[in-house]
Amino acid sequence: MAKYEPVIGMEIHIELNTKTKMFCGCENGFGLEEKPNIHICPVCTGQPGALPVINEEAVKKVIKTALALNCRIPELSKFDRKNYFYPDLPKGYQISQYDKPLSVQGFIEVDSCKIRITRIHLEEDTGKLVHPAGASHSLVDFNRAGVPLMELVTEADLRSAAETKKFCQELQLVLRYLGVSDADMEKGQMRCEVNISLRPEGSEKFGTKVEIKNLNSFRAVERGIEFEIKRQAEALEAGEKIIQETRGWVDGKQKTVSQRTKEEAHDYRYFPEPDLPPLEPQKIMAEIGPLPELPEGRRKRFAKEYNLPAPDIEVLVIKKEMGDFFEQAVSELGDWAKVAEPKIEAEKLMKLMANYLITELQKLLTQSGAEFKNLKISPENYAEFIKLTAQGVVSSSGAQSVLKEMFETGADPSHIIEEKGLAQMSEESELENAVAEVISQNPGPAQDFKNGKEKVLMFLVGKVMAQTKGRANPQVVEEILKKRLK
Repeated sequence: MAKYEPVIGMEIHIELNTKTKMFCGCENGFGLEEKPNIHICPVCTGQPGALPVINEEAVKKVIKTALALNCRIPELSKFDRKNYFYPDLPKGYQISQYDKPLSVQGFIEVDSCKIRITRIHLEEDTGKLVHPAGASHSLVDFNRAGVPLMELVTEADLRSAAETKKFCQELQLVLRYLGVSDADMEKGQMRCEVNISLRPEGSEKFGTKVEIKNLNSFRAVERGIEFEIKRQAEALEAGEKIIQETRGWVDGKQKTVSQRTKEEAHDYRYFPEPDLPPLEPQKIMAEIGPLPELPEGRRKRFAKEYNLPAPDIEVLVIKKEMGDFFEQAVSELGDWAKVAEPKIEAEKLMKLMANYLITELQKLLTQSGAEFKNLKISPENYAEFIKLTAQGVVSSSGAQSVLKEMFETGADPSHIIEEKGLAQMSEESELENAVAEVISQNPGPAQDFKNGKEKVLMFLVGKVMAQTKGRANPQVVEEILKKRLK
């Protein structure tokens, strides 16, 4: 089989989290579990004589996104009518943008690869068709009709399923950091469509483009592209011609199926929307203010300021609330590591703080089904917990017990340690009796250690830990055992 190179571009639709819809005052309730057709009015249902009014907040969110993605903001933009007939499109046309979008010519870097963005424009969403199980009819819910929809179109710069998946994930992070959308794919707030063709390796000419729809997860994006690469390659090898069409991803069968031949722009008979005035995006841009820190900026800053391992940084970037909590707790530490405990390196302290967040605390959240935003532990108490753990006030097993109690009650770690008697025993005088008792109860292993079997020492340390209910400092116990068994 000849070797083919995939050429991939993306069209991504993002529901904006505005208070109201794009051209009317109806509540933007899309994505909420509510009754159908309750967020509707004459404008978003296309009643005769109803006129649209532009949602300023939606326009600003698009321009804000465009600036974050290095786009050029033009002097003039306008809305157009995109004409097609479908049951979920109440007006018989969609108010969108064609030749003068709100932004053009941007890019986003993913793993040092620059993916060019052709345009980001603004339009209204359609309604939603509902197909009752076993029924011979379909229903239409217009709650989504008119919701502000941002469409981002890339150049065909992507070359693999894995790279495309990573691009979509990074874009979702950017949208969440900007606060323009939750971009939850399961709720339809971010909908990805792939344009893919194959060409012989080394060729500059593009092959015939196929669009894949119904990709409602990052996994579906990756699997859909992998399937389509295989399908097109086999067809080309068999001498078949690839036709330009729209195909749908069927998750249950893990395959794409033909839906319809692909429309061209002229099929939609675009013309300027006569009921809406043109926009001056550059003037609107001046009202937006500075952008927040974006995911890549946080990655670089966390590496520089906290010297954390790359996998830990990635978790704290992806889980933004956790990353924010981490920084708040770090600020509560202040100069404590340098002044109060000079023996504790700041780097180790940061790793300890990140480790308990990413492993133990995340485990508690997962087990309870709780969300991070509802965490009872305050950054101040978490910083105090890290201090006590770093100082050896509690053992590692004791620290887990303390953190669990903090998670359930939000209590101060010092109070928990005192109330439950979890303070670690580090004084030799406290541990002498426990060590002596373990040696007398385990004469065989004690003699084995004297005879040079050093591995048996950990067995004896474990016995002392069990006898002290995990409170003994294992390093101190090890030293006492060595002295006694010389």
